[in-house]
Amino acid sequence: MARTFGPVSQRRQTRQIHVGQVAVGGGAPVSVQSMTTTKTADVEGTLAQIYALAGAGADIVRCTCNEAEAAEGLARIVPRSPVPIIADIHFHVEMALAALDAGVNGLRLNPGNLRKPEEIKLVASECRDRGVPVRIGVNAGSLHPEIYKRFGGATPEALVESARMELAFFDEVGFEDVKISVKASSVPTMVEAYRLASETFDHPLHLGVTEAGPPPAGLIKGTAGIATLLAEGIGDTIRYSLTADPVEEARAGRQLLEALGLRERKGLDLIACPSCGRAEIDVIGVAKAAQEALEGRNIPLQVAVMGCVVNGPGEAREADLGIAAGRHKGHLFIKRKIIRVVQEDQMVEALVAEAERIVAEGIEARLALADVGAAAEAEADRRALLEAKGDDVNRSEEVVQLIRRKLARQPGEAAPDGKS
Repeated sequence: MARTFGPVSQRRQTRQIHVGQVAVGGGAPVSVQSMTTTKTADVEGTLAQIYALAGAGADIVRCTCNEAEAAEGLARIVPRSPVPIIADIHFHVEMALAALDAGVNGLRLNPGNLRKPEEIKLVASECRDRGVPVRIGVNAGSLHPEIYKRFGGATPEALVESARMELAFFDEVGFEDVKISVKASSVPTMVEAYRLASETFDHPLHLGVTEAGPPPAGLIKGTAGIATLLAEGIGDTIRYSLTADPVEEARAGRQLLEALGLRERKGLDLIACPSCGRAEIDVIGVAKAAQEALEGRNIPLQVAVMGCVVNGPGEAREADLGIAAGRHKGHLFIKRKIIRVVQEDQMVEALVAEAERIVAEGIEARLALADVGAAAEAEADRRALLEAKGDDVNRSEEVVQLIRRKLARQPGEAAPDGKS
């Protein structure tokens, strides 16, 4: 069961649709989406990317359907895909119909590009009859010119109005299996558009900051918009739009949902101290090495790398597993209990081995095998480090006292030693 906190636990209630076997909205877990960057006609290359995306945490994958060869590719891809496939449609109604014939699990229609009412209603009717859902994918960069002019730009109100107009066409033919997105590359515009959409529609919402760019800036923008809305209970499925390998999108989406407590942890969560004058090791280097060694193993644990034994185990008390450095040794701990002491050059290796044992045997079984002398050795190292470097290695308290003395003086009063 995923843990929730604050307003995240009060998710906005929406109607539910199904994209293949993945439920979206209506209280279902928030799902992660991404999109392939291969040519859809390249069946084997596209399938390889789909499997990589699924392995990184994608629940649903979108593929472009922009030509006949792409539609033919979808007919070969869909039966072999490990996750539901959505066809991305822009200008050609024929491609939407061909994608449906190929057996896709959903369509994404851009109302700014597919504009003829009769064509929109034709696609909606076909989707209704086949039980295939549609995402109305509004994008600030491709609004219908009339809407853009009426609202004076790609405002939140303009984005929502575009979705409302498209939905009205769907209503005319009795089609309701719809989710909605109102994306923008501006984070404030995106956030306000989705807030308005959540008040306007009861359909599930697909969140994203479009054209966010390459990491790390793209990750920051995507997280700023998506996490803000998820924390308000808004959003049923998400996508990071990065100028990068789409596997990074899926991984980021999964990690965000796990960090917010909206999905059960499936991957690694590595935490590390920011280092200080007491650090006995290269914390950045060890943390990076541990991340690289553990990340590909699908280990659903929180693992801590701490620079010293003074505060390390305490500060990482919530971690499943961790290591704290002290006097050229690593103090390996599980749930704050020291279980073993290893040499400094064996720390990462010990972390990986213990993580795999925890996954195989369970935390309680590993705690039962703890080295009884390890805790005493760690305490001796902690005391020795305190004697050598003190409690306040960054001299914070000395600076605090200096500030207090200066602020206590009257204006113009000199310090006792004549110094300012």
